[in-house]
Order: sequence, then C-alpha cells, then structure tokens
Amino acid sequence: MRVGIVILPDRPWREAKELWRRAEAYGFDHVWTYDHLGWRDLVDGPWFDSIATLTAAAHVTERVKLGTMVASPNFRHPVHFAREVTTLDDISGGRLLLGLGSGGIAGFDTVVLGQEPLTPRRRVDRYGEFVEVLHRLLREGTVTYEGRYYKAIDARCEISELPLILAAEGPRSMRIATTYGQGWVCGGEVTDTIEKWWASVEKVSQRNQKSTERYLILDPRSPVYSLSSVEYFRESLARAEELGFTDVLTHWPRESSWFAGDETVLERLLAG
Repeated sequence: MRVGIVILPDRPWREAKELWRRAEAYGFDHVWTYDHLGWRDLVDGPWFDSIATLTAAAHVTERVKLGTMVASPNFRHPVHFAREVTTLDDISGGRLLLGLGSGGIAGFDTVVLGQEPLTPRRRVDRYGEFVEVLHRLLREGTVTYEGRYYKAIDARCEISELPLILAAEGPRSMRIATTYGQGWVCGGEVTDTIEKWWASVEKVSQRNQKSTERYLILDPRSPVYSLSSVEYFRESLARAEELGFTDVLTHWPRESSWFAGDETVLERLLAG
C-alpha cells in the first residue's frame, strides 16, 4: 500500500515549502495539491496556483512523486494544459502524476469565469473531450480535433508517457477512466456516518474491475478526518487495502476549518 498526502495551496511559499520538504522526508510516496481557482470557504484566500506550486515543490524535493488532485476542465483547455504539464514533468525529472477530474458541478470555479453551469451529463461529456485531447497530445504529439467543448488545429506537444490518474464514480466517467487512465481515483460520497461512507466507497469500487492502480482519497467527503488519530488512519489503510486500493491519500493537518488536526498525529504515525 502506497500512501500520499495532499497539501492545500493556501500558504505563502515561504511557509509551504517546508511542508513539501517534510512530506518527502517523512517517506510519503506522493504529494499532491488541489487545482482550483478558489475552494469552498477558503476562497477568500490566500490561495495559490497548483502548477506554479508544484513547480516550486519540484525544486525543494528530489524523490517524491508530485501531483494534481485533481486538475479541472472548468477553467482549462487541454492544449495549453499539455504544455504546462509536460514542462512541469520535465522540471521535476519525470515525477509528475497527473490527477484529472470532471470539475465541480457547483462552487467558485463554476461561476467565477461567467460560464453557463453544466448539467452532470454535459460535465462528463466535457471531461471525456478534455481527457481524449490531452491523452492524444501526450501520446501522438500532434492533434486536430473538433468537439462540442474543445477544438484543436494542428496542436503540438512533446510526446510523453505522463500517467493520467482519472477521477470517476459514475458509469460514464468510469468508462473514461478505464479507457484513458493509467490510474483511477475516487473519494466516495458525502455521508453523515463513517460506515455509510465506507459503504459508498465499496459500491464505487465494485464498478471498476479494470484499473490496477487504484487511489482512494480519504478526505474530504468522509465525515471523519483521516488523521483524527493514529488508530483511525491505520484502520483506514487496512479497509482500503481490503477493497483493492493500491494507494491512499490523506491531507496535511491544518489549524482550523477543513482538515483541522494536530500535526503530532502525523508525526506519531510515521514514527511508528
């Protein structure tokens, strides 16, 4: 079982860089950050760009994999994004893991650019186009494409085997993940009890019998923060492994609000 941690991009780099260094020193297999223009009640900031943050993180780490959890089509075009991620992968020495999702159905990212909100079906349609164009650019190097949401005319990109870790839970998005993804990630449903959350994870997991690289993000849909105690985190690892997941992701403890916790839990966990 591999273990990763998400560091929210909500601290100035003079503070955040030490967290990225410590994540590598602690021995995490991969470290991730969110890809949003603003997120939930943290939208008033500070809040920093994911690609720039990961580029900076590549310079203060040497071994650990770095990733987006997850990049969003809400404010991106796959042609320009291909340039960004191949550049970042080059700077990091091939350490980038590219997490992609369909984009939130509500929230700041969906309204800040004045775009018309998409229905769930159309959001998955857009996701499929985004992933297809990006995948083809990375594997073929040149793409001409005309879809409902994206167009590309003789677009160019350096060919790369950059792994795509695709978020999916419903049957249509799951087909996208199993067709184009080198890995699959899910986070379960928002529930009011921890047993209901684990039941939702099991249900979603049963829909995907193809992906061999399987990532479970333990927060934020669960009602229990994964680093609330050493015992609960270890229990979560065991349950995730029973369900066939190869990787789990937790979140770096924050002082308040989302993922509020005590860093000593993290230290005790890794020391043990």
